[in-house]
Amino acid sequence: MSNQQDKPEQTAYSGSAGGWPALREVVRHLREQEVLMKGNKTLMRANQPQGFDCPGCAWPDPKHTSSFEFCENGAKAVAAEATAKRASPDLFSQYTVTEMLAAGEDHWLESHGRLTHPMRYDAATDKYLETTWADAFALIAEHLGKLDNPNQAEFYTSGRTSNEAAFLYQLFVREFGTNNFPDCSNMCHEATSVGLPQSIGVGKGTVLLEDFEHCDLIISVGHNPATNHPRMLRTLEEAVNRGARLMVFNPLRERGLERYTDPQNIKQMATIASTVLATQYYQVKIGGDIAALKGMMKCLAEREAAAPGSVFDQDFIAEHTTGIEQLLADLEATSWQDIEQVSGLSRQALEEAAGHYARAKSTIICYGMGLTQHYTGTQNVQQLANLLLLRGNIGRLGAGICPVRGHSNVQGDRTVGIAERPPKELLDRIEQHCGFNPPREHGHTVTEALKAMYEGQSKVFIGMGGNVARAAQDLNFTAQAFRNCDLSVWILTKPNMSTLIHGKSALILPALGRTERDLQNGLLQSITVEDSMSMVHASVGMNEPASEHCRSETWIVGEMAKAVLPNSVINWDELVADNNAIRDLIAKVVPSFDNYNQRLQEPGGFYLGNTARERQWHTPEGKAVFKVCPQLQHELLAPRDGQLTLTTARAHDQYNTTVYSMNDRYRGIKNRRDVVFLNTDDMLARGIASGDRVDVRTVFEGPEDYVLRDLEAVGFDLPSGCAMAYFPEANALVPWSHYDPASFVASYKSIPVTVSLSESS
Repeated sequence: MSNQQDKPEQTAYSGSAGGWPALREVVRHLREQEVLMKGNKTLMRANQPQGFDCPGCAWPDPKHTSSFEFCENGAKAVAAEATAKRASPDLFSQYTVTEMLAAGEDHWLESHGRLTHPMRYDAATDKYLETTWADAFALIAEHLGKLDNPNQAEFYTSGRTSNEAAFLYQLFVREFGTNNFPDCSNMCHEATSVGLPQSIGVGKGTVLLEDFEHCDLIISVGHNPATNHPRMLRTLEEAVNRGARLMVFNPLRERGLERYTDPQNIKQMATIASTVLATQYYQVKIGGDIAALKGMMKCLAEREAAAPGSVFDQDFIAEHTTGIEQLLADLEATSWQDIEQVSGLSRQALEEAAGHYARAKSTIICYGMGLTQHYTGTQNVQQLANLLLLRGNIGRLGAGICPVRGHSNVQGDRTVGIAERPPKELLDRIEQHCGFNPPREHGHTVTEALKAMYEGQSKVFIGMGGNVARAAQDLNFTAQAFRNCDLSVWILTKPNMSTLIHGKSALILPALGRTERDLQNGLLQSITVEDSMSMVHASVGMNEPASEHCRSETWIVGEMAKAVLPNSVINWDELVADNNAIRDLIAKVVPSFDNYNQRLQEPGGFYLGNTARERQWHTPEGKAVFKVCPQLQHELLAPRDGQLTLTTARAHDQYNTTVYSMNDRYRGIKNRRDVVFLNTDDMLARGIASGDRVDVRTVFEGPEDYVLRDLEAVGFDLPSGCAMAYFPEANALVPWSHYDPASFVASYKSIPVTVSLSESS
């Protein structure tokens, strides 16, 4: 059943990010999906006015100066959605679920293409069989109707869901009676959503795209734009060419932060030239971010003490912040010996970095999941805010904090109400404008939902997109949690491994993709999304649906609500018939969406606003708050003999859990994913050579043995004491209980492990 036929290879990659290899890969993927002509036409409408928003990352659209507003990995996402291949009932008739699960490859399953029919799991044959939409909704209504209380159901949302569908979904679920909204952001940037409000009063970034045209310094922490949000590379290139400095803190040396060739730059392409991006590259140890940031702040504090007013923005600190005395006391009490040991960086390197920051007039800090997916993820984010606040780098042009989110509408879903801890204002407005009193108690995050499902407290799981059974931590625990459910439902465009890890009853429901036309009563519908910088714009599909049975997510939610809530106070038919009606209701219920439909007519969409950008601090203190973090590292990462700290990462031919191929071009890996990247000195100390088969085991005191066996060791440029393996396969090494206690984000990026020659060798 595997489509991996070529011999695995490892070769060094000497080129820059982007360039001709990126163009060749785009063509290869279009051909592989059998949409070379259709795919090219579709790509010309990606991120364009009157076109569709790329179903990939959430990096903002520029001012549409080019017809090519897509990147390599965005093109792969479009090709995968516009594919000519179909995962029809014929596919599911060929294999039992057990057989498909045994294949164990995300790539193999998703390579069959688009779902075409509603499917229902049949336990007698262990197969998914074709069903009807009416029967599917009746089954959902039956299971939800027999729950003892609404909190026994979990309603998951993926970032691919539009604002309109997400708003209807939360409205339905809250009228049903629960705030159980485990969401994909619970597994990535929840540390941002929890940490930043405590620091600056808002859980979003404060930067707009235009700020990159005015900054002197960009600090990049814990993210890999070449793979995860490649359109950002052009923004970085333009800033560097203008004279800005790019300073990187990341354990692995990533090609996309080092050198870039713009595929749209004719001169660069003709001469095989590239732009050097990072002016400084600091390879911080995994889990050493707080130590590195406190080291920089300690340097700044020492310089400020020697020459008051020379480094800190004292006027800003006095007028807009609180807690500076506590922060300075903590920095003074933190020793350089500890900072150097935990961060893996020398005092000299951190003084150099602090010097560049002190001289910059305007600084932007960008960060990703390499910072948030830790035991201390929330505190990591707050230390970034501290660093910016010291020099008044929030709330002015060319400066601010920039969390780089992954999926294209993960931020928008939260804005329109997908929140397990909803703000009181939202609930009050729902009661005022929708005619029912929504539940007020907090619901479940992904981590809490899995625990409730595992323990049998939650009995129904409905997923609006996503692949949470693969994306979540502790794969065995997660699989058992789903199998304990009475019903699991997935609303998807393509099958994924989560559909095979199902409850006693299960449904797969085929949804329209972002690139496809959505007609309601003969009217072409637009949807809207919010990017990482709080810009909201419309998206209109152009392709014919993959099947006559595919339905829009808004239609699916509306029909599900009608089946489950026969006495609903909401006129679901009226809302589903026209997305303008949904947006009119959003404008009444969700703050900042006034005149929603009218503002969508603005070129490029409209800006939701950000109070911290205006230096309005919606914290209990009424000011921005310096948050003190006394510890430098989580106790599980304290040095032990033989222990390494492992992080997970995506391959280049991958987006979230979607694996486009078995290659990882920039890291020199072909035709395989069963590898672990190691520091060469660490390999030598363990008697391991490149190509040896090794076992990776989590250092965890408990009854379970968390181990990945028979991986291939690959020498790589990363700090001593550190290792890396691919997500989601390495999620098997993350115990359920390993998470940030403030945000409940699993610690995917700092796993204490041992690595030894494989027992099977």
